[in-house]
Amino acid sequence: MSDSDFPVVIYHNPNCGTSRNVLAMIRAAGYEPKVIEYLRTGWTHDQLQDLAKEAGLSFHQLMRTRGTPAEELGLTAEGVSEAKILEAMIAHPILVNRPLVVTPRGVKLCRPSEVVFDLLDRHPDSFTKEDGEVVDLSARP
Repeated sequence: MSDSDFPVVIYHNPNCGTSRNVLAMIRAAGYEPKVIEYLRTGWTHDQLQDLAKEAGLSFHQLMRTRGTPAEELGLTAEGVSEAKILEAMIAHPILVNRPLVVTPRGVKLCRPSEVVFDLLDRHPDSFTKEDGEVVDLSARP
């Protein structure tokens, strides 16, 4: 099966250890994904709406607060609308948590990184993360 038969897309931040691990896990499973560095490309309104809907996440759930201007922008306050968060995510791409992965099996926010294997139709028997943690995948279907 070629990658075109099972396309994988990762919305990636190369400065994020989890995102780097997910990218390495995808490659260890034998895929060469389309890598979108969203901090460079930015987001569109429709793109974020579609990704959030497919992942089953609200924008509140998809928002990253650590290391972002979320609090300064008032996005962590009680009662902030989904529309306000979406507009802020478009203006400040760093507000979108990462990595998001898209395959024919769906869309997921891959935190923890092992979640990515739910989206792939093959995987290695084990994987060693950047920090040395070994993920045993031999019992996975």
